[in-house]
Amino acid sequence: MNKTKSLAITKSDADSINDLIIDSIRDIKGKNIIKLDMRHIPGSSADYFIICEGDSTVQVSSIAGNVYKRMKDEMSSLPISFEGKNNSTWVLVDYFTTVVHVFYRETRKFYNLESLWNDAKVEEYSEI
Repeated sequence: MNKTKSLAITKSDADSINDLIIDSIRDIKGKNIIKLDMRHIPGSSADYFIICEGDSTVQVSSIAGNVYKRMKDEMSSLPISFEGKNNSTWVLVDYFTTVVHVFYRETRKFYNLESLWNDAKVEEYSEI
């Protein structure tokens, strides 16, 4: 008997996950939200990165917490990794196909993930 679990995620599933994550970020007034589509990049660690920022470490932590809560409550999905919550300058929430990066503004400028993955397709989201 094959006990391996299929990790195939349909485009519809990925869109639903990403839409919920972006809505969760907007709930807490996250800023400069972008989605990097990296499906065509060989060796990328995920299909999508969703990157945003908060104005304070409290807001960064709250955004990441809201993503976690809504994904758990609405999609019954827990991340495979949740890192950085202790200092909340960069919190990473990994849902395997989508990795959420919530940054404090200065930390985002320093790491500049957008330039590291500049061959990814970028979609920007307006603030509400």
